[in-house]
Amino acid sequence: MNDRPVVLFLCVHNAGRSLAAKVLLDHHAQGRVEVRSAGSEPADQLNPSVVAVLEERGLDVTTEYPKPLADDAEVADVIVTMGCGDSCPVYPGKRYLDWQLPDPAGLPVEQVRPIVDQIDRRVQALLAEMTGSADRREEPSPPGDGGG
Repeated sequence: MNDRPVVLFLCVHNAGRSLAAKVLLDHHAQGRVEVRSAGSEPADQLNPSVVAVLEERGLDVTTEYPKPLADDAEVADVIVTMGCGDSCPVYPGKRYLDWQLPDPAGLPVEQVRPIVDQIDRRVQALLAEMTGSADRREEPSPPGDGGG
């Protein structure tokens, strides 16, 4: 039996925003949270600019790939949607968060960095809420950044 909370990041292609959120939360949680990601219509490959930004931060994405939604939602305690609109299914009884973030598709690395920064702040806030603490090795969020 798994006592760790399960978070599912869900978007259409599972190639950019949800990938970044999964990798970042997994990094910050250090095993305290089970992290999954999926897409309602998974892409053929990961967004290269998102991959580059994550690798700049020393994060390993070599085992990641766009995944279809399977039973992930059924076991999730929290489902975070990102740009799904009507294409992501709704599972009754689950806690949902909808993070409105720019789509990094087709953007260069310079324009993707701020998007990943936003995701990182929101991931750290979610982790703090779920576990009562956050990984504060990174710089704290700027004042006035509502995050979610």
